[in-house]
Amino acid sequence: MAANPPLYIVDSQQRRAERLATVLSFINEPHQALNYQALRQQLTLDTAAVVLLGAIGESEHAELLLRYPRCAFLLIGEPLTPLLQYPNAVGLLTEPFSYNSLTQLLRDCQQYHRLLPGQRQTETTLKFDGMVGQTEPMQQVRFLISQVAKTDANVLVLGQSGTGKEVVARNIHLLSNRAAGPFVPINCGAIPAELLESELFGHEKGAFTGAISTRKGRFELAQGGTLFLDEIGDMPQPMQVKLLRVLQERIFERVGGSQTIKADVRIIAATHRDLEHMITEGQFREDLFYRLNVFPIETPALSERCDDLPLLIQELLNRQAAGHQGRIRFTERALESLKLHSWPGNVRELANLLERMLIMYPDQVVDVAELPQKYCYLDVDSYQPEYPEALLERDMLNDLFAASADDNDNEDNDSFNRSDNRQHSTGNTSGIAVSLPQLSDIPADGFDLKEYLAELEVQLISNALQHHDYVVARAAEVLGLRRTTLVEKMRKYNLGRDE
Repeated sequence: MAANPPLYIVDSQQRRAERLATVLSFINEPHQALNYQALRQQLTLDTAAVVLLGAIGESEHAELLLRYPRCAFLLIGEPLTPLLQYPNAVGLLTEPFSYNSLTQLLRDCQQYHRLLPGQRQTETTLKFDGMVGQTEPMQQVRFLISQVAKTDANVLVLGQSGTGKEVVARNIHLLSNRAAGPFVPINCGAIPAELLESELFGHEKGAFTGAISTRKGRFELAQGGTLFLDEIGDMPQPMQVKLLRVLQERIFERVGGSQTIKADVRIIAATHRDLEHMITEGQFREDLFYRLNVFPIETPALSERCDDLPLLIQELLNRQAAGHQGRIRFTERALESLKLHSWPGNVRELANLLERMLIMYPDQVVDVAELPQKYCYLDVDSYQPEYPEALLERDMLNDLFAASADDNDNEDNDSFNRSDNRQHSTGNTSGIAVSLPQLSDIPADGFDLKEYLAELEVQLISNALQHHDYVVARAAEVLGLRRTTLVEKMRKYNLGRDE
């Protein structure tokens, strides 16, 4: 909406209206005097306005305030004091009209319009790229971006590592008048000091050893667009002086060259360092700081906007889906546990965690138990499945038969039987080997498989109990049974210790 909505004076006391108009003219505030009917017609055209409302008919005041809730009203004269009960009655003007009080009330009307319900949604209809979150800190960052983007003011983006400072810089560029131009980032801390000048301003052929051809620097590459100076706090002091000159004069020369080049770029800088502390320590130039810090934007730490975690996780998973075959989901308990983490690595740490979870649990639901230990802040009992006894016994017997079959493949029957006899004579149940009948050993008239398996089960349980001196918990562990299951089987087969 317009930064300055129209201002109307409506007052049947002509002289008072003229005195008020004089004060408004003195403070250079455009306005228009209307009668009641003209005001009604005008308000049908304007979505919002500031109305200085004085004497009109008997009952029209309340009707106006109720009919036009998007308008801010300043009431003229003490008889209208009862109307202050209406929310859009911002304040009361009394004679003699004061410059200071009128200025303050006009500012309050401006605030009324700026914070109108739905107004913030209008601001956020701007296309922001990669900026996820609905918490107040993120809404404030988007508001600041929308305010500064259309200007050419230098911006300093502050915040911890991993909070998305480059994302902020890119959005400023995308919403600016330079969006059609290039966005050129450079990390001032990642380039050796002796090469940084050439990286920024370019060099001529033969300017130094290894300069075999003329090369454009980042300032030239960013012409007509935006230059993003990341980690500006790591820039060496000699380069700080040269950068300050370019920011002041908007011209530069390539290394080894004499031709002056105009710097038609918008500067956005970023750092995780405390530049004001660095100034007191003599590590950063104060004059450069004030050149860069025209419009500061502080990116919030993830710990300050934990309610954005579900949205952030969904956004990051959508981005990573192209590089992975599976997707994951988090339980509500897992999300609550993640919200309790301090996130020293911020969004970058969250992205790394999600990639790890995608590798570990593709196409699965992740609960607190699946999270790495450092992210487990909730003491919850994870579901431990219990299986029917028949399924457990079948699994145990399948393993037993598989082990016996392997032994039969590797040993002849005689050596197997000798090993089996030695095993039983010592009572050793570790790696149990049992002599099983072959098809050729089965009588022609057959035998009772159920009875045979029951005898085999009794034998194995007895051996395990004897070997572990009837410590039921240890025997159950060796047999792969729950302790309660083993106790039931001991009772069933009457396998207690003989007194």
